[in-house]
Amino acid sequence: MKKISIAVFALAVVVLTAGVFTSCSKKKSNEIIVKVGVTGESHAQWDVVAKNLAKEGIKIELVKFGDYTQPNQSLSDGEIDLNAFQHYAFLNNEIKVKGYKLSPIGKTIIAPIGMYSKKIKSAKELKSGDKIAIPNDLVNGGRALLVLQAAGIITVNPKGGALPNVSDITSNPLKIKFVEVEAAQTPRLLEDVAASFINGGHAVDAGFNPSRDSLLLEKQEEGKDNPYINVIAARTADINNPTYKRVVEAFQTDEVEQVILKEYKGVYQPAWK
Repeated sequence: MKKISIAVFALAVVVLTAGVFTSCSKKKSNEIIVKVGVTGESHAQWDVVAKNLAKEGIKIELVKFGDYTQPNQSLSDGEIDLNAFQHYAFLNNEIKVKGYKLSPIGKTIIAPIGMYSKKIKSAKELKSGDKIAIPNDLVNGGRALLVLQAAGIITVNPKGGALPNVSDITSNPLKIKFVEVEAAQTPRLLEDVAASFINGGHAVDAGFNPSRDSLLLEKQEEGKDNPYINVIAARTADINNPTYKRVVEAFQTDEVEQVILKEYKGVYQPAWK
């Protein structure tokens, strides 16, 4: 009887172990993978989202891109499922210029663009003929020019609206020379120019605190119509995808808000409330 009991117990253990293995395998095989395109290196907020969604069988895979020109193309081509790197103004311009069938499905953060320097300590120290690096995309380059106009350094033609370019400059007393480069490259030009305009994410990655280290900083007025609120974007055909909606819900939580405020020291502000 003792031998029979041991055999039955052993069999039970095998069955139980097999059941656990089968259950885990099934869960893994049913796992939904969502590839999210991002830029920069700091993504603590997405670590929280990934951790919480993993409990629901949704695996978040971050796909990192080196510059702003790639994530929308990749999303349009179906190489990723969502992206989260751009504000409304940038997305709308990409749709207009490149014909992407993409749509925003949720707000994330607000991140101002700022001017930084390793050579001067104040915008007042800019001198005749100095070079300033700005992003070469219409939206962020335009933001930089408007910041300079607000500081009284240049004047731009009102016809340029919210998206002026260098050709719209009507007054440039210091004869500032503008070096237009891809946004991700702006921190790398700090050794070669008097100052450089760097987007929030790239500034943080470069070790800057925009509110503390910038010489000039874009003023943000929060509100639902703010064109510089960052968003999660999807292909327009997928805007009602329940999994993608769940990703947005998992991002727009108090837990993620606290991580954003703590990790980025107030540099980024949650924009969904």
